[in-house]
Amino acid sequence: MSSETTGPKSQVASLTADDYARLETLDAEALVRFGLERFGQRIAIASSFGLEDVVLIDLAARTGIPFRVFTLDTGRLNQETYDLIDRVRNRYGVDIEILFPDPTEVEPMVRAHGPNLFYDSIELRKRCCHVRKVAPLQRVLSTLNAWMTGLRRDQNTTRTLVPKVEVEELTGRLKLSPLADWTWDAVRAWVRENRVPYSVLHDRGYPSVGCGPCTRAVSEGEDLRAGRWWWENPETKECGLHVR
Repeated sequence: MSSETTGPKSQVASLTADDYARLETLDAEALVRFGLERFGQRIAIASSFGLEDVVLIDLAARTGIPFRVFTLDTGRLNQETYDLIDRVRNRYGVDIEILFPDPTEVEPMVRAHGPNLFYDSIELRKRCCHVRKVAPLQRVLSTLNAWMTGLRRDQNTTRTLVPKVEVEELTGRLKLSPLADWTWDAVRAWVRENRVPYSVLHDRGYPSVGCGPCTRAVSEGEDLRAGRWWWENPETKECGLHVR
């Protein structure tokens, strides 16, 4: 079906149960290629510029097919993330679509609760995530028929059932997670062997990188996402971008 079709549901309606089963068996590069060939400019890679995300960008570049990448600039990112964005742009020659939160939502939130509201309660932390991340994500997804993420099943307890291919129930949009069955060691090996640019924070004990105030280094043996919102229980450690 042509990538020019505008409705997300029309893009995936022809996929059968057998199609989904087959797509689940594809390796990461083949699944990335499928997404780019089927949806063209109506699919994009969502990147926070963690290790998984730069692997996805590298896989997309290997297909030789033009591809899109977007990132959410929350206003609280580490400088190292901005440095990596420039390195990725220069390495792969890809424009990075940088999305910002609506200042008319950020300003009253910060005035009412302070700049570090996320430490005060889970409710306020999720509100901050919604304003700075979820709302901008929803804006860009409304223009897409499909998107790709770097989700992996062994990242934490909230992601153990992540499929490689799923259809969002409310929108009919296709969501691909080509690295779902990769291990952390496999991700690191790909980056090392292919000299993929990555954040120097990973060399400082950060397996997962998000907003500066909400991310810290982890100790040996800790969960890979233990440094994200470390004051919360593992069951609540999602920002709302990948609620299933």
